[in-house]
Amino acid sequence: MINNDVLAIILGGGQGSRLYPLTESRSKPAVPIAGKYRLVDIPISNCINSDIKRMYVLTQFNSASLNKHIKNTYHFSFFSMAFVDVLAAEQTMSSQKWFQGTADAVRQSMHHFLNYEFEYALILSGDQLYQMDYTLMIEEHIKRKAKISIATIPVHAGDATSFGILKADEKNVITSFIEKPASELLPEWESEVSNEMKNEGRHYLASMGIYIFNGDLLIELMKNPDTMDFGKEIIPQSIDKYKTLSYQYEGYWTDIGNIDSFFEANLGLTDNIPEFDLYDRTKRIYTHAPMLPTTKVAGTVLDRAVIAEGCIISATKIERSVIGIRSRIGKESTVINTYMMGSDYYETLAEIESNKISVLMGIGERCYLKNTILDKNCRIGDDVRIDGGKHLEDKETDTYFIKDGIVVIKNGATIPSGYTIE
Repeated sequence: MINNDVLAIILGGGQGSRLYPLTESRSKPAVPIAGKYRLVDIPISNCINSDIKRMYVLTQFNSASLNKHIKNTYHFSFFSMAFVDVLAAEQTMSSQKWFQGTADAVRQSMHHFLNYEFEYALILSGDQLYQMDYTLMIEEHIKRKAKISIATIPVHAGDATSFGILKADEKNVITSFIEKPASELLPEWESEVSNEMKNEGRHYLASMGIYIFNGDLLIELMKNPDTMDFGKEIIPQSIDKYKTLSYQYEGYWTDIGNIDSFFEANLGLTDNIPEFDLYDRTKRIYTHAPMLPTTKVAGTVLDRAVIAEGCIISATKIERSVIGIRSRIGKESTVINTYMMGSDYYETLAEIESNKISVLMGIGERCYLKNTILDKNCRIGDDVRIDGGKHLEDKETDTYFIKDGIVVIKNGATIPSGYTIE
C-alpha cells in the first residue's frame, strides 16, 4: 500500500508565544483541547485514519509533557513498523543551534528520518484543528507525478493577509506564491474556486501548511543550510523548478495560532452541529484513555455543554462551555462561554476533610465565570466572579492573563474566595 512509503513529520512549532500562558510550561502540541485531547492528537489521528503509521513529532520547547502523553498513548503492535516518536532539538556535531524555522527543524532531524526508507514525506503542523484523509492527497500527488504538493483552502480577503497565498493553473499546478500579502495586493491573487466557496466570498487559496515532498527531493533540498522555512523560502524557491500541485480542501480547518482562535475552536464544539465532528466514526480522534468514572451532575441546567469523564458538577447553570476531565464545580455556580481544562488528579476525601487545603481543586460555590479559560489544576474559591469581555484591558498577574477580553487562569493557579475580575 502506498501509505507504507510515507513518513509523516509533524512540526511542533516554536515557543508558542501567541498561545501564552497555555504554553508557559508545555509545548504547543501538548496544549489540551476539547476537554480530553491534546493538539498533537489531531495530526496523529489524521495519520492513523489515513493508514500512515510512521510519525515523528518535532519540538524544542517544554517537551516533557508531550513526551509523556505520546509515550502513554500511542502503542502499536510489537510486530508492526508503526511508531510515533518525539524529536526535540539537540546539539550534534553538525549543528549547535536550536531550530531556526520549519525547514531547519526538518534539516536538523534528517539523520533520524534517513534510518527509514520513504518515498514521500508528509509534513504537517502540530497546531491545527481539522479532519482530513491524507490518502486522497497522496494519491493525487502520485497520479499527477508531482514533486511537491501543498494542501490549500479557500479563505476570505480578511484572512488572506495572514497566510501564504498561491495561484494555480487549470490543472492545479501552482504558478506563483506570496507569503502574507498586503491587502492592496489581494486583487491580483484571486483564484478559481468552487461555486460554493465563491458564494461564501472565499476567493483566495491559502496554504494550510500541509506538504508532500518526494523523499529524494526533500533530502536534496535540505542540503542547503541557508533555507530556514518552508513557507517563506522553500516553497517560493521551488515552484518554478519542480512540479508543485495545489490540493484544494474545503472542509473545516482552523489554525490554533492565538488565544482567541483557540478559545473559539473549543467553544465551537458546543454547537448543535459542530464543524469539527468528534462523533464521526470514520474520523476518530485518538488520545490517552484514562480509567475514570462517569460524570455526575446534580441540579444543573446544561445548555450546549460538552462535559468529559470523571466530573462532579453541582452548578446552577453551564452554558456554551467545555468542561474537561476530573472537573469539580460547586453549588450555585454559573459557567458561561468557558473552557475548563480539568485536573490531572483527584484530591482524596481525607485531604478535603483535613481542612489543610484552603481552596479545593476546581470551581467553588456561588461563582460566576464568563469568557474564561481555566488551565489544568486550577483552584477557584467560593464567591469568585470573573466576567471576561472586551471591556477588560490586556493584563498579566501571577495567577491570570487577559488577552482580547478572554481571561486565562494559569496552570495550577489559585484564585481566592471573593475575588473579582470584571
